Amino acid sequence: MPGVNAKPVFENFPSALDYLAEIATTQRVILVIDEYPYLASSENAISSILQTCIDQKLKQGRLFLILCGSSMSFMELGYQSPLYGRRTAQIKLQAFDYLDTSRFYPPFSLTDQALLYGITGGIPQYIDQFDPTKSMKENVIEKLLDDTSYLFEEPGNLLKQELREPQVYNAIITAIAKGSSRLNDISLKAGLMTSTCSIYLQTLISLGIVRKEHPAGDEKSRKSIYLLEDHLFYFWYRFISSHISNIVTGKGSMLYELLIEPRLNDYMGWIFEKICQEYLLRLNGSEHLPFFFTSIGRWWGTNPEKKCQVEMDLVAKSREEHKILVAECKYRNEPLGMAVLKELTDKSHFLRHGVTQFYYFLFSKSGFSFELIEQAKEDPFLRLVDLAMLYATV
Repeated sequence: MPGVNAKPVFENFPSALDYLAEIATTQRVILVIDEYPYLASSENAISSILQTCIDQKLKQGRLFLILCGSSMSFMELGYQSPLYGRRTAQIKLQAFDYLDTSRFYPPFSLTDQALLYGITGGIPQYIDQFDPTKSMKENVIEKLLDDTSYLFEEPGNLLKQELREPQVYNAIITAIAKGSSRLNDISLKAGLMTSTCSIYLQTLISLGIVRKEHPAGDEKSRKSIYLLEDHLFYFWYRFISSHISNIVTGKGSMLYELLIEPRLNDYMGWIFEKICQEYLLRLNGSEHLPFFFTSIGRWWGTNPEKKCQVEMDLVAKSREEHKILVAECKYRNEPLGMAVLKELTDKSHFLRHGVTQFYYFLFSKSGFSFELIEQAKEDPFLRLVDLAMLYATV
């Protein structure tokens, strides 16, 4: 800092903070402490030291203190923390969406871009592990199916860092990854009482590992389900957790070819729904969509006639205009045909109460049949969106 005679050595943290506080009385000073939880673990009194300095000296000065950390549970600075109530703002940095994730490695194909997002969830640290000069197959084998790799260890390390009972949370996450989505089913698979399991699930939700979902537009519904929100956790518990012994013995390449690659389209199913939802959210309020929607998400309910479950991948509603956008998102290797449109229009009848206009969107990994394309040319309420369109900037 110009005009400041910096001291080369400070005996302790209070003396360093006192020095900065003195400087901050005459000029703006920005102090950034990265990975603050690590500092707090090595210097137990640091939070109390900062509290005293803030209360007695920094409030009157011009020092801007920024604390950064990757441990979400620690950085919440709850009421037990000496720093509770002293922050002026808190920012939770969100992951990149699928479009921003694709800009890291432009050479990747569209399907590889989708898979990159499907595994990393847009977390920069995870994206950085991938090598753009290699195929996604090579990257997955080297970066995830190798027991010495960073991403292989990451889910386990995060559970140990954030939680006191990682084995219990591991059982819950495994149950969800294997297909259980309702509280009763998850509790049964994890060997827990539903009331106890609900508490653990809430912790996982706060950490961004699990999300609780209601039918779109009905947030008060009791028909809630639980899904894995963290993409890396989803991939790890879907494909890796049950095959640790094969990976440790160097069978990662065989595991990919026999068990992972044939199931990637199925794995990418809900990821593709999320990509399509992000696409619609990005366009919401623009001339590229027929109306401004106020809620969007998956919808499910019961067919009273056939007594079976009805699901729609995406439903976007506008309560004011009584308009609804319904969408089907298919991550398949073949083009979508008229049967998919008919199925979607039939299912939309369950949402007709009070609706004045429906708009139908079909999202497809592999394009559309000639008949469906011709239908879309004649129908102003039908929109077809392929993978290339999803990655085009508007």
